[in-house]
Amino acid sequence: MPAFASKLCALALSAATTLWVAPSATAQDFSAKPITLVVGFPAGGSNDIVARLVAPHLSEALKTSVIIEIKAGASGTIAAGSVVRSAPDGHTLLVSSLSPTVVTPQTMRKPPYDPRVDLIPINMLGFTPETIAVGPTLPNVKTLAELIALAQTREITMSSAGVGGFPHLAIELLTIATKGRFVHVPYKGATPAVADTAAGHVDATMMDTPPLLGLIKEGRLTALAVSSEKRLSVLPEVPTAQETVPGFTAISWIGLFAPAKTPEAVIRRINEALTLTLKKPDVIAQLEKVALPSGLMASTEEFQKFVGTEYVRWGEVLKQAKIELTD
Repeated sequence: MPAFASKLCALALSAATTLWVAPSATAQDFSAKPITLVVGFPAGGSNDIVARLVAPHLSEALKTSVIIEIKAGASGTIAAGSVVRSAPDGHTLLVSSLSPTVVTPQTMRKPPYDPRVDLIPINMLGFTPETIAVGPTLPNVKTLAELIALAQTREITMSSAGVGGFPHLAIELLTIATKGRFVHVPYKGATPAVADTAAGHVDATMMDTPPLLGLIKEGRLTALAVSSEKRLSVLPEVPTAQETVPGFTAISWIGLFAPAKTPEAVIRRINEALTLTLKKPDVIAQLEKVALPSGLMASTEEFQKFVGTEYVRWGEVLKQAKIELTD
């Protein structure tokens, strides 16, 4: 996972709710009612994409229906808060990036929940680096070095999925690392942020890679760099940011979470189903195709430890970046 912190879509669907119905069967733990996967960002973003990929497989494994429910807003905290308040029975789960579960609560004066005590990390679904891309307002910018050089002479507007989210933090890190005049422009989700960048309303964007792929391949956005340690197989011609800015990496991840007090046996059963899902060759291939390779960990305990470490790591970065607290 990224070391920089310590140093400082084709799958987009317009429907907000989708239902998969598993073959009729009885399951002691889950067959009585559906499972709802709550997603805190608009359809078409990374959280939505990975939720739609794994939902039918979880439905099959747990022998019950799986519903995806979009509750976008406040950088994912509306969705996370609703899951925190739900019954701890395994039937309401949160599909979430590190923004609502690690970063955003630390940017709020009065966060609606404490992810360290109100949510149980089950396992990681996938991870993705950020991609830096420019739109039609910067037709002559073809490399990250050129963007940085321009940002040292004038302001460059850069969109993200919202205030306090991981893309916002990544923009702040880029600003610190390059001393460029990057101006953060927050949106309510990745889809509108990316669309406005492609339409020329914003100069550039730094976003999870999946929602950018379609527009990059159509030529409506020009990808300058990816924030991973290695180049991506889906964008092999795009260099890493650290090839221009040594040490710069910023990798987001998406995990599955349950409300606090969910019984250990229920958590274990869900993790078994998730593990079975993420080890399927076709699921692995689909995740790779949308730049969201599986991040499955060996156990729930390992993921819980990882999330705790991420909370501390990015909390320190927030202090260094001096991001103002929001209400």
